[in-house]
Amino acid sequence: MTSTKDGLPHTTMAVPETLNDAVVRIAGNSQDGIQSVGAMLARLAGRSEMDVMTYMTIPATISGGPSIFQVHMGSGRVLSAGDAADILVAFYQHSYDDHLESLRDGGVLLYDSTNVEPDLDALRARRITPLPVPMTSLTIEILGGTGKKKGKNIFLLGVLAQAFRLNMEKIRRLLGEVFGHKDESVLRNALLALEGGYAYSIGDVASFFTFEEPEHTEGEVAVTQLTMTGNQAIAYGAVAAGIRFGAAYPITPWTEVMEQLRADLPRYGGSFIQTEDELAGIAAALGAAYGGVPSMTGSSGPGLALKSEAISFAVMAEIPLLIVDVQRGGPSTGLPTNVEQSDLNLALHAGHGDAPRVVMAAADVEDCFHLVIEAVCIAHEYSVPVIFLSDQAIATRIEAFPFPDLSCLPQLPGAKPVSVESYKPYPLDRITKHLPPGSRIADGKYPNVTGLEHDEFGHPSANPRMHMAMTAKRRAKMEALAATLPTPEVHGPDSGDLLLVGWGSTMGVIREAVNRAAAKGLRYSAIHLRHLNPLPPGLEALFRRFERVLVVEMNDRDANGCGQLARVLRAQYVLPHIGGITKTDGLSFRIGELLARIEEATGNHAAPAGPNLSSAHANP
Repeated sequence: MTSTKDGLPHTTMAVPETLNDAVVRIAGNSQDGIQSVGAMLARLAGRSEMDVMTYMTIPATISGGPSIFQVHMGSGRVLSAGDAADILVAFYQHSYDDHLESLRDGGVLLYDSTNVEPDLDALRARRITPLPVPMTSLTIEILGGTGKKKGKNIFLLGVLAQAFRLNMEKIRRLLGEVFGHKDESVLRNALLALEGGYAYSIGDVASFFTFEEPEHTEGEVAVTQLTMTGNQAIAYGAVAAGIRFGAAYPITPWTEVMEQLRADLPRYGGSFIQTEDELAGIAAALGAAYGGVPSMTGSSGPGLALKSEAISFAVMAEIPLLIVDVQRGGPSTGLPTNVEQSDLNLALHAGHGDAPRVVMAAADVEDCFHLVIEAVCIAHEYSVPVIFLSDQAIATRIEAFPFPDLSCLPQLPGAKPVSVESYKPYPLDRITKHLPPGSRIADGKYPNVTGLEHDEFGHPSANPRMHMAMTAKRRAKMEALAATLPTPEVHGPDSGDLLLVGWGSTMGVIREAVNRAAAKGLRYSAIHLRHLNPLPPGLEALFRRFERVLVVEMNDRDANGCGQLARVLRAQYVLPHIGGITKTDGLSFRIGELLARIEEATGNHAAPAGPNLSSAHANP
């Protein structure tokens, strides 16, 4: 045993010289800047050629409350935000009490000894190293009392920089980016707090947190990485795709996307407006899209529900539009700051009549960037509204990914009027392509755009045969698109006992579960669906190669144990061996939790079952 400056003991750790990855969970109150320090730690990891993924919970109340920010970073591939933490930072007694269970046996408890009194005997029994640091009192001392409790998150960043041997110069630059636009005293105090935390001795514990150096072949140039949230990636992807107009109403957790676009679109000759409500948002975006300007709108579940009538209009008028839905818990206003994947039914079917639309879902932060570009291209190639699904977990987490190739960005049609001899906006033998308003049509047969059923020139028509033909035309676009989609790649064996199907933010956890099961000799495989309507070809044949198919998703089950996507797949392919694993606790799946749920559903043992906090079920 050794002791720290304030006389509290911590154990000496027998640890490896280097680590491939580590999970840090910071627990406190949202008012303490938990998210800020976690985000800075994640961005620093990304700028240091490390892979990183984060997870956060924030209270839904304006006054704030208990919150966590978890960072999984490493020199190897990071697929999830991690399960058990290697180091738990506890700012308060409730942080310690509520989250000690999340710390793995043999891990490190770094706690604010100003506020926390841990049970040292309990820590000793689990071989946990206690690391007391009086963060609150030292921060007040460093800042001369002027900062009060503010700044202890930056003090913590200094401690973590020491523990992980992070590049302090990069951290100083990062602080300059974050606080440089504020009063100079803010940046000065931040730097003082950082240096104070870095100078505070944590003894031999620092030797534990040394990462392996990223591997580079001889002559290889280090890859430039971007580090951002899923919401930011959606915004940047939209700009890269050629979106130049947007209109929407703010709602958690979508708002960050529109705020990013409001700042960025003017730099590229575009604009984003905040409208008075959700209906006005999609109506304005549809007007701009018809005018030839690539456009988008967005919201979360409650707002998407309000937009449903206009989505039907977009289908009938065949106007290309990107509609982003950053899902949160529901129904009604539900869980604004928690994750759920319960908007799929809404995305697939919102609207009246037969109104086919494209539905896509991003798998991670990098996917948000690239898939939004694909969504915009599909919208304009097929003249359809495309609903792009993200969720709170992807929206708020931070990941690092290689700088994308921007040399092959799409060239979308512009709004400049043209001259043509004749023009039919809704020809039955090809896909609709609207001319920008003001275009000259020599034969004088100018088109009409309406939400009524219409003939090939857009003139309202109640002719039964015309309605059948136009309905088939709109359906045919989905069939044509489906034929171009790739069959998802299988992660694991091409056939076997179990296939896990995921969509949205579950991809990384599912793949880690498959990898862990493989180490136990179990033949599990996984696919991830990005195209949800239309579905890609080859799925039925793929499903038949496995004894069981379980769809992993964060929404509620039906009587057969199936969630929303599982019900779609069972209905589409009429395969009774398709089942589901669902959860509705507002939290992302953890690897151990998922493996325990698979064992419950199949009887196969892949890993010890961890504590299950979900209100979830699997079909028998």
